[in-house]
Amino acid sequence: MDTELTQSAADVEAADQRHQITRVRFEPRRHTARVASSTRITPHMLRLILTAPDFADFDSRSPGDHIKFFWPSDGISEEVAREYTPRAFDRDACTLTVDFAMHDAGPATAWALNASVGDEVDVRGPRSSRVVPDDFDWYLLIGDETGLPSIGRRLEELRAGVAVYTVVAVDDEQDVQQIDTDAKWVPRWVYRDQEGNDDAETLRRAVQSLELPSGDGYVWIAGELSAARALRTYLIEERQHPSRWLQAAGYWRRGAPGAHEDLD
Repeated sequence: MDTELTQSAADVEAADQRHQITRVRFEPRRHTARVASSTRITPHMLRLILTAPDFADFDSRSPGDHIKFFWPSDGISEEVAREYTPRAFDRDACTLTVDFAMHDAGPATAWALNASVGDEVDVRGPRSSRVVPDDFDWYLLIGDETGLPSIGRRLEELRAGVAVYTVVAVDDEQDVQQIDTDAKWVPRWVYRDQEGNDDAETLRRAVQSLELPSGDGYVWIAGELSAARALRTYLIEERQHPSRWLQAAGYWRRGAPGAHEDLD
């Protein structure tokens, strides 16, 4: 028995040495960017490509990064700020791609819907990048529309052949995205028009039905706060997934525009 416990502890220590998750910090600058293009990629997702000459000093090393957008508020001196995920960044071209989920009716959505080529917006960040190494045996990415930009970027960046499972809640099949990846991708889309609006329950059922492989896995969760919290609890307490290899965040909260909360 003692030998088995010692071996188990050694295995855990060896795995921790392989899967070194690091935090890289930056001194974020504020950039004035211009809209280069606007594309509706699904009924509820709008993609903007922004450009700025000084994006050459912009840095984003993780699909889970956060940047802030700033807009003047009508009739108020204070600005409105919202956080988004960089869908892609091209340093050579000085372009930043950002996907906007078109569900809420706030100032960010209104601006994105009406943005034209040449329109300006201020962007700052990220303050840091949580860099997850591409050396896990498999990945599980869970979210709703707000998490899709990060999920899409990670799918594109993962190494060829690695197993990656995604479980994403969207309104219906029209919101399914086609994403190019060299990874061995197993997607599962949860449709609210068929399975209801309780993302926590429907996403959990979908995750329960997955047959995940053996080996070390990394789990990433993002979406509405209560759903992200419930899924994190389920995976850690019931599925016994190591908390050090799981990241969860509430990208929004019902009744609280612009809310964001990391759960780690």
